[in-house]
Formats: sequence, C-alpha cells, structure tokens
Amino acid sequence: MTVQKRSALPAASMDWDDLRVFLELARAGSLSAAARALGLSHATVGRRIAALEATLGRPLVDRRSDGYGLTADGEAVRALAEGMDERALTILRRAGHEEGLAGTVRLTMTQALADRFLVPRLAPLRARHPALDLEVIADNRSLSLARREADLAIRLARPQSGELFARRLATIGYALYAAPGAPDALVGFDEALADLPEAAWLARHAGGRRIAFRSNSVQAQLAAAKGGFGAALLPCWLAAEEAGLKRLPAPGSPLGSPLGPPLAREAWLVVHRDRKDVPRVRAVIDHIVELFEAERALLAGEG
Repeated sequence: MTVQKRSALPAASMDWDDLRVFLELARAGSLSAAARALGLSHATVGRRIAALEATLGRPLVDRRSDGYGLTADGEAVRALAEGMDERALTILRRAGHEEGLAGTVRLTMTQALADRFLVPRLAPLRARHPALDLEVIADNRSLSLARREADLAIRLARPQSGELFARRLATIGYALYAAPGAPDALVGFDEALADLPEAAWLARHAGGRRIAFRSNSVQAQLAAAKGGFGAALLPCWLAAEEAGLKRLPAPGSPLGSPLGPPLAREAWLVVHRDRKDVPRVRAVIDHIVELFEAERALLAGEG
C-alpha cells in the first residue's frame, strides 16, 4: 500500500478490535461467516469494518454479490494485521493465557471418522477451552477450505493446492472383517465410489465372489458385515471396537501369517495457510495432532 502524506493520526485512534474484525472478514470472505466466528451480529461486523475504513481514510473491502473481497489497500492492511495477530498469539502462549480462546472452528471429515473416532475424544479440548465452539461437518465430499466452507479438514489424501497446509496425522490400516458363519461374499461400495482405493482393492481381490451388499457409508458396511452379508474391508480402528466381527487374512496370505493390514491410507490434517495460525484454529490443530499420535497403533491396525 502506498501511504500518502496525511495529517498524522494519534496512535490511540485505531481500535484493535476493528482490525481484528477486519482480519476475520478477510479470512472468512463473508459477513455471516465472520460474524459466526467472532460471536457478533452482522450489523456489528459491518460497523467495525466501516469504522476501520473511516480511521484509515480509504476503502479496504469490495462488497460483492458473492461475498467480500479486499482492495489493494485492504490486502496490505491484512498482511500487516496477520503479523500482529501471530505476535499476539505468541504473547498469549508465553503468558499462559491460551485458555481464553473463544469463537467457532469448523471441521470436516467423513461420517465414520467424525461419529466414531473424533467427536467422542473431544472432551479434553472442551475442558481446556470452554468458550471454543466447534462445528463438525460429516461429509464424504471434500469441502472447499479456500471458499471457507470449513476451517480444517481431515482427509485420506494429501491435497495438491499450494494454498493449503497439510500435516500427516497417521497411517490408517484396513482389513477384511466378517461375522462368524458369514457366506463367502463381500460387502462393498456403490458405483459412485468405485475410484476409492478401498473399492479398487476389493475389485482386485474379489476373486469372483458376489458383492452381497453395497453402500457409500462405511458405517452401513460395518452393520452389514455384522449382519452376516459377508466380509467388508473396514478401517481397523472402527472394526476393532465391534464385538461379533472376526478379522480375516488378506487374500493370498499364507495360513497362519500375521494379520497385517492389506491396505493402508494416510490421514492428513488440512488447513488453508492463512488460517493455521489463528489462535482458536491452532488450538484445535494441536489437539487433533496429539489425539492421532496417541491412537497411532489403533489407527494403523497393529496387533
């Protein structure tokens, strides 16, 4: 931003809260998302932005039909504000005040991972940050972090976008599971998910066996395996908690060989680069990383 000579403004005339609201709007891209994250009304967010623009004497945002963009001056102010926000986080950490974090963090992941793994293990995060609100979006689709559909995503493939920061969480092991006495048939995926690595593995090793049950839901496949439809390729961490399922050797495994997972996928924690150092987002990231590390053996299907 080219700063023109103007009458000097007293340092106290800029309200840090106005800058904080502007930074959240720049990150979120919409008034509603910023208001939700900050716990403010739409009108308050609008007033804060207008006050900051009046203080600086120039427009910072472009109000568009599909959201808010930044002017050239707005981009420059955002870059400076990001640095200030990061330094404020460092000060809070050193002072031991992370417990004061508040606001909303949106996470997205598959239904099974949300319902059966992550959500039941969030109590310590809630206890440490009681003012932190979470929205968990369980969806097999990859929601766009760039469009602020979520702050964080747990995905089973590393993203290629340069705007996204990805951290490997764990190896997820898969194995075949069936109920005792189940027929020599398989539980598989519907045609829409034929490109999934799990579906491709089943197709390679089906050996002419009938697919007696198909679903796009891993939890439905688990229920079908328990119900005796046949063998399902399931995440080891999910099947390990279920009574009435027996882990089977992979096709072609020598009799009595160790029951290692025949398929493994990598779990990645993904966040847009301009969100990863937001204090409340960082708190959730740290908790998820610690959680996956603590459950490493379970997730890998070891033993």
